[in-house]
Amino acid sequence: MATKSVFISFDFDHDKDLRGSLVRQAEHPDSPFSITDSSVKEPINELWKKKVRELIRKADLTIVICGEHTHDAAGVTAEVTILREEKKPYFLLKGRRRKTCKKPGSALRTDEIYRWTWENLRKLIDGARWPDVRAVQ
Repeated sequence: MATKSVFISFDFDHDKDLRGSLVRQAEHPDSPFSITDSSVKEPINELWKKKVRELIRKADLTIVICGEHTHDAAGVTAEVTILREEKKPYFLLKGRRRKTCKKPGSALRTDEIYRWTWENLRKLIDGARWPDVRAVQ
């Protein structure tokens, strides 16, 4: 299996710890992915959008980490909008096991949030489609 390059979209103000957890998983010797970049903590303007669009284009896919405040995170909402405009693959990952995690504002109603397990992560990155992967909601 080829290693895929991943962009991480996450709520910079509330979920930096989750980004760190995903980065550590990418460093695992059996990991099917490597982190190419992640959310940019800067004011959202045209320059920010251009920079993020370029980062997303370089990655094979994006993992959107969903936390308790993701629905209020303007950067994540903008990143998902860019993902959809670029027709790049992405999936939503539940960041907090015992908390209610929210989708970004620009996520589709049909986008599911998937349980963050090593098995699910590997399947999602490999492109398995969704009866094989356990969703949260």
